[in-house]
Amino acid sequence: MAKRDYYEVLGVIKTASTEEIKKAYRKLALKYHPDRNKNDKTAEAKFKEASEAYHVLSDKERRTNYDQFGHAAFEGAGGRGGFSNFDFSNIFSDIFGSDPFDDFFEGFGGSRGRRRRSSDFRGSDLRYDLSISLEDAYNGKKQEINFSSSDKCGTCNGSGAEPGSKPVSCSTCGGQGQVRSSQGFFTIQQTCPECAGSGEQISSPCRECRGMGKKQTKKKIFTNIPKGVDDGTRIRLSGKGEAGIKGGGNGDLY
Repeated sequence: MAKRDYYEVLGVIKTASTEEIKKAYRKLALKYHPDRNKNDKTAEAKFKEASEAYHVLSDKERRTNYDQFGHAAFEGAGGRGGFSNFDFSNIFSDIFGSDPFDDFFEGFGGSRGRRRRSSDFRGSDLRYDLSISLEDAYNGKKQEINFSSSDKCGTCNGSGAEPGSKPVSCSTCGGQGQVRSSQGFFTIQQTCPECAGSGEQISSPCRECRGMGKKQTKKKIFTNIPKGVDDGTRIRLSGKGEAGIKGGGNGDLY
């Protein structure tokens, strides 16, 4: 049986933007997800078809290859156009970073909640506006930057818990990181407001950082201003932004 055109599967035109493709996919996935269509082989097939189409069209390189060669671009890596062993049930977590229907209306229960990953607790990015002379812009220079930001607490190592103590399961969400509330025919699933999706609560907060897992500090760093830099140029200093918490990485400084 011939495979359908990926754009046709998602119901978008060939010039559709990445955001339009994502929106179309999520609508179809919400409709045909196996958790909402138990033992429905037709819905399962449509879910996999939509997920396969999104997997290709959401990636710039894969989309370019598909636009040039069609389904033949992915043949040779297995049956069904090279996706026979691809687990499309994981595509939600890979793309959206959470459960399939976070912040969506779910009919009749839906899937279980999932705790936020450590990457979700990444620190915020910081912005530092710097003015330099025309001479420095022409020649380049090593520039000193002084600013304030947070660092991971050395006492609790960023956990927010007093050394020797351990976080406990959140009493509000039962450790799931998600809470549900029923509204008539539907169930709304949202991030737990008590634990911010971590599924844990700190019973004994760190006295040094008061349970925050980080402390505000003054910093001085140096960065190289390249020769011939233009007005409005943005330089990224990776990991020099606000500290993350619960294992999350630092933000960046721009």
